[in-house]
Amino acid sequence: MVTPKELKKRYDNGENISQFLREQQGSYTNSRAIIEASYDLQAGTYVRAMSDPQHAQYNKDYTSKIAEVVAGLCQPVSILEAGVGEGTTLSGVLRNLETSVESYGFDLCWSRVAYAQQWMGVKADSPTTLFTGDLFNIPLQESSIDVVYTSHSIEPNGGKEKELLEELYRVTGRYLVLLEPGYELASPEAKKRMEAHGYCRNLPETAKQLGYNVIQHELFPLAANPLNPTAITIIKKANSFSFSKPTPLACPVYKTALVEYPDAMYSPEALAAYPIMQGIPCLREENSITASHFEVLHK
Repeated sequence: MVTPKELKKRYDNGENISQFLREQQGSYTNSRAIIEASYDLQAGTYVRAMSDPQHAQYNKDYTSKIAEVVAGLCQPVSILEAGVGEGTTLSGVLRNLETSVESYGFDLCWSRVAYAQQWMGVKADSPTTLFTGDLFNIPLQESSIDVVYTSHSIEPNGGKEKELLEELYRVTGRYLVLLEPGYELASPEAKKRMEAHGYCRNLPETAKQLGYNVIQHELFPLAANPLNPTAITIIKKANSFSFSKPTPLACPVYKTALVEYPDAMYSPEALAAYPIMQGIPCLREENSITASHFEVLHK
């Protein structure tokens, strides 16, 4: 078994960690463990890339276009980037939205969320809430966010499109905007690359099979890599409404509201606490600590 330190050494030497781990498990798909290991090791690279003027300009153009799309759909009260990474996309989108909005972002990797917290200057009284979470068990209540969007965060989860769409649709209040690899619209060369990396595909068709209302699917005008063209897929949720509870954060197991304490988020249904580490709620199911007397001892 390869240890985390060995993986870091391979990463520092320039090795593709996802590819190495896929070869180790003899699979073309990326498990959650592979995705977490790969992305956590590269934490900080997105923020550092913003010091490059060319990359910063691309980010400015990309996020401006996303904000334009969102504003054209509705005037959201809340917005979520599912798979927020280091916050470089979310921060740009928020800068370009003309109205104030409650914003949320989560990522599988704590290290990436910590970089996002620094990059965005998120503090206790900030309108942005960042936390760790799993795309397959999003720690948010049903229909709690007006506009949910992804930016190449579904990407490495090829073969699991149905499960991801169902969970993203569950927490969406009005519109789900997917900015993901446009496999169906890509060149043969790009398709071959996406297949080799285990990327997602057939998102609009999968959404339609689930009965969702896909109102747009086309190539996005901006893509960082021509061999990984971005497609935009917009899904309008049926019977949409605005969420009015104090906080949308939820127990990842029961999907019910959490009670916030200085050091943890508590789930009365699960009788479990989820730690808050350096101001970041850790809301993955495996982060839970059984604590049936937590509320009594915190009075």
